[in-house]
Amino acid sequence: MTPHPSTLPAVLSPVITPFSQDGQPDAQRLARQCAWLLANQVGLAIFGTNSEANSMSVGERIDALHALIKAGLPADQMMPGAGACSVTDAIELTRAAVDAGCAGTLTLPPFYYKDVPDDGLFAYFAAIIEKVGSSKLQVYLYNIPPVSKVGFSLPLIERLIKAYPKTVVGMKDSSGDWAYTESVIKAFKETGFRMYAGSETFLLRTLRAGGVGCISATANVNPKAISSLAAHWQEPDADARQAALDQIRGIFQRRPMIAAMKAAAAHFSGDAQWAALRPPLVALDAAQREGLIQELNSVGFSMPGL
Repeated sequence: MTPHPSTLPAVLSPVITPFSQDGQPDAQRLARQCAWLLANQVGLAIFGTNSEANSMSVGERIDALHALIKAGLPADQMMPGAGACSVTDAIELTRAAVDAGCAGTLTLPPFYYKDVPDDGLFAYFAAIIEKVGSSKLQVYLYNIPPVSKVGFSLPLIERLIKAYPKTVVGMKDSSGDWAYTESVIKAFKETGFRMYAGSETFLLRTLRAGGVGCISATANVNPKAISSLAAHWQEPDADARQAALDQIRGIFQRRPMIAAMKAAAAHFSGDAQWAALRPPLVALDAAQREGLIQELNSVGFSMPGL
């Protein structure tokens, strides 16, 4: 089988969410960030982990999605996060994404209860797919067991693909476990299942193994370099490009990641409000901020056009 047709690019970003001084999601700043990412050939995995989506209500996420569409951002470049502990919340988020014309949804498993059987996880996804009831729905499973503590076994993935072959079309794997990522690519390559690595650290390996790309936090701050590797991964300098990506990733990863990306956005845009996070997350302190910017400056990092 050929891969499922998709308008989504090889690289997407779980877009960081700006908050205004009163703590509300700032749709105008978010639209500007999304436009900048698109200009750098990066798609929009809005309402992901690095978007602080689980610190936002269903209504806030849907309002922000509508605001982005109203601002003229292309829904066919969007893969909104639509998972929730409550299946009814997940259905509402998924329906909103389908109604807006989004190219797919990125769906966490219900993550509060641990050690649930595959039957329970299958029932959750089946309920979403059947209640939304749209042939346009394209579900990407979001595997992030370091955070959710709930994973996807190969038998569960196989069962979902068999039951919903035109709907369950791919995965973002943020397990950090290359052996698992590769096993999923190999097991379901013939079905056209689309695998995105959860970090650009695995981008080159994923593409070489038959995956489609990555959905990565640091695509928020280093979009052009990441999308360039995805476009040129078969060229002789691909390993050198990958090493350069890993260097930048390392600088951000040595700090609280979301706070560090927001600090960089604040610094390079000249807009201090970008540094705001929603509780329980906290912004970098002055010393952390200074250390981050010094380290980024030392390797010639910039965010042109932001």
